[in-house]
Amino acid sequence: MDNQTRIYQLIILGAGPAGTAAGVYAARKKIDTLIITENFGGQAVVAAKIENIVGFEEISGVEMAQRFEKQLRRYSELNIVLDKIVEIKEENGIFAVKTNREIFYGERILAALGRRYRHLGVPKEKELEGKGVFYCSTCDAPLMKNKEVAVIGGGNSALLSVMDLLPFASKIYLLTNEADLRCDPVLIDRIKHDPKVEVHYNVEILAIEGEKKVNGLRYREGNNANDHWLGVGGIFIQAGMQPNSELFKQLVKCNEFEEIIVEPLSGKTSHPKIWAAGDITNLPYKQISVAIGDGVRSLLDIYNEIRNTQIKEFI
Repeated sequence: MDNQTRIYQLIILGAGPAGTAAGVYAARKKIDTLIITENFGGQAVVAAKIENIVGFEEISGVEMAQRFEKQLRRYSELNIVLDKIVEIKEENGIFAVKTNREIFYGERILAALGRRYRHLGVPKEKELEGKGVFYCSTCDAPLMKNKEVAVIGGGNSALLSVMDLLPFASKIYLLTNEADLRCDPVLIDRIKHDPKVEVHYNVEILAIEGEKKVNGLRYREGNNANDHWLGVGGIFIQAGMQPNSELFKQLVKCNEFEEIIVEPLSGKTSHPKIWAAGDITNLPYKQISVAIGDGVRSLLDIYNEIRNTQIKEFI
């Protein structure tokens, strides 16, 4: 880094709900800001229908992502780089953020990189990905027309996958490793009387099987020690998410779930110049609206820090 190197006041990593909200507020507060992201919208971009954002009765993930990008790009104060982040280092109190193509420097970082789909880690999962093993029902449900399908998981994402598959699949087996479904009751109401859906509880997935494409899976159910075979043409894995926090493990404290630990009212991490917002943090309720609030709150705390003030209202 030489004397001509540009050093941003703030680098926001990610442009999902938290990063986008922070970016809008950073532009309005005239903070010299760089946003680095691989895409807009975060993991919600794959949702066919989002119904719980205030102001929108219904919006698709793709449309939401397009609105995020359009709103960010209307601010000439923001610099936006579309690239993969590969390393973050701190050099003499300045952060060096390395992407595939370049290195950028900033005085502060707001981590808003969200989460990604968690894999089961069972035999043949990786080999058959895209060949019957899927993680996005919005993208791949139409491929399951007139086929029997397994959905693995018991949360909201699993139930939404079941709903995405209902118009296409001939039969849907919902397999959860818990004793009950842990999702919004309204989603359970939508599927519980559908004859196409069969729910199995306390299931342990042992292996996915098939050569060039999926033809079934082996599992164990309840206290029964015997293996069961389920012949299906597709498997949609909705086993939760894991935070994209790997780049920060040497810089901030994380919990046992690899989530970045933050102070709830400010988004501050254990590092005085790093904030985090949204699904990458240890805060509860991984929701789009909550992440937007997290991004705004963190940005306002950054603004206070830049101005060396403690104003908490009307900023």
